Amino acid sequence: MLKNKFISIIFCFILFNSCEEESKISFVEVKITTENNDSVEINIPEAIGDMTIAEVINSEINHTVMSALHIGDSENITSKSVEESIDTFNKEYKNFMNEFPDSAQVWNAEIDGEVIYQSDEIISVSISSYVNTGGAHGIFHISFLNFSAETGKRIPNGNLFNDITAFKNMAKTYFDTSIKDKSTLFEKDNFTLPVNIGYTEDGLILAYNVYEIAPYSTGLIDFTIPYEEADDYLVFKGSR
Repeated sequence: MLKNKFISIIFCFILFNSCEEESKISFVEVKITTENNDSVEINIPEAIGDMTIAEVINSEINHTVMSALHIGDSENITSKSVEESIDTFNKEYKNFMNEFPDSAQVWNAEIDGEVIYQSDEIISVSISSYVNTGGAHGIFHISFLNFSAETGKRIPNGNLFNDITAFKNMAKTYFDTSIKDKSTLFEKDNFTLPVNIGYTEDGLILAYNVYEIAPYSTGLIDFTIPYEEADDYLVFKGSR
């Protein structure tokens, strides 16, 4: 009798662990396109596993992609899917060519994503886009999306830190080291944290998109703070 009870406990333990393993989130790379698409290339990660968590993560990733493809105010996105955004982008280009048939300008968009960090607490995804819709050059843009590994919900930057003021003061020293010519900055004496902060295997990465703090010619400005320096300020520890 005691032996059977022991076997039942072991079975329940194995079953519980098996269910926990199945509920973990993993990612696969997906290529998204449509039947008549010839201008847009998209390769992004898709969360799989616990569907409750995965759907929340994928919704945020897809919204970021749709924002990158949207022409005009990003607050007025009407597309219901990435595929619809692709078709709309191609339609806008055809309208442009109908209006300016002699134009040699070719529109194109390239969007790539990858999981740059994953732990039991936090998942960081990087989405980079290069969109060219005319003008002197296209625009490169990067977005870091931080998700709770338990719920899939997006974590605002402010919720990453237990003392954001102290972190900002520490981050400024790394920023000053990475900027060789401060005269290129819009406000050279006013340090602000970037919109994009993400976790990587090497440390916390901070990235300023073009036009965020400097002109287009300066390009993307980024630097990484090792976890041994950053962890004291982080709610979700990055060191292993």
